[in-house]
Amino acid sequence: MVELIVLAAEADVETVSDALMELDALSVSVEDADADSAAEQALFGEPGLPAPRAGWQRSTVKALYPDEDAALEAATLLLAQEWAGNVHVVAIQDVPDEDWVRLTQSQFAPVEITPSFWIVPTWHEPPAQAERIIRLDPGLAFGTGTHPTTRMCLRWIATQAPSLGGQWRRVLDYGCGSGILAIGAALHGAQHIDAVDIDPAAVEATRRNAQANGVVLHAGLPEQAQGAYPLVLANILATPLKLLAPLLCGHVERGGHLVLAGILERQADELRAAYAPWLHLQVSDRDEGWILMTARRD
Repeated sequence: MVELIVLAAEADVETVSDALMELDALSVSVEDADADSAAEQALFGEPGLPAPRAGWQRSTVKALYPDEDAALEAATLLLAQEWAGNVHVVAIQDVPDEDWVRLTQSQFAPVEITPSFWIVPTWHEPPAQAERIIRLDPGLAFGTGTHPTTRMCLRWIATQAPSLGGQWRRVLDYGCGSGILAIGAALHGAQHIDAVDIDPAAVEATRRNAQANGVVLHAGLPEQAQGAYPLVLANILATPLKLLAPLLCGHVERGGHLVLAGILERQADELRAAYAPWLHLQVSDRDEGWILMTARRD
C-alpha cells in the first residue's frame, strides 16, 4: 500500500477528500496538521450540538492507494484542478506492512465493570478475579463495554442484582445494540428478557452474542416489547429518550425500575422534565461527563 499525503486549508478539505475518493482512493482520512503543537485545534461533536467543522485550519489529508503509480496519478490529477492552487502534496510513501488484525485486537483489552464482573474479548483470557464475564468482540452494533454509558448500566445491574435480581422476572432492553445489557441482566439472574432495536443488524448481533455467552433472550424489533416489566433498560441518547418517555414509562410495572443512559451531565434537567409526568428520575452514576438516570415506579 502507498499513502498520498496532502496539505489543505480548512475551506478545501471536503473538496480534496471528495476528489481523492473520485480518484479511486481506497480510503481518505483527515488530521490536524498542527497536532502536538501550540497551534493544535480541538474539534468536538456532541449530540444535540451543531456538527464540527469539516477540517482544521491546516489539515493533513491522507489517501491510501494500492501502489505508487496510482498515488502519483491521483496527485497529478488533483493538482491540475483549478481550485487546487493552495493544495500541496507533502509525500507519497509506502505504508509499512502490519498485522492489522492483531493490531486492532491489541486496542481492546478486558473491561472491568466491577472487580468480579468483566467484559472480555474472545482473544483474551479472563482475569483471575472474574466471576462473571461477557464475551463480546467489537462489531457493527453499538455497545462493546468501552463507553461510559454501557459501563454504568452494567455496573447498576451488577450492584443491584444481589437485592433485586430475584425480582427481574421480565427485563426489557430497549435499543439493545449488541445486546450487552440484556446479556448482563441474564448473567445476574434475569429470567424472560426482551431485547429490541429498530436496526435489524443489531437484532441479529444480539442473537449471536447471546448464543456465544450461553444465555437465552428474545431479540426482535420494538413491537416485540409487550406489557410491563420489573426492569426497563435504555441506553440510547437524550433526544430519543425524551421522545420515548411515555412508551418506556408505560413498560415499567409498579415497583419496577427504569434505567436510562446516553445522557450528558448538562442534559439531566431536560430528562427530568420529560419524564416528570410519569416518574421521578434521579442521577445514580457519573462517568467521564455522562450520567446514569434511574427511577422506581411506586
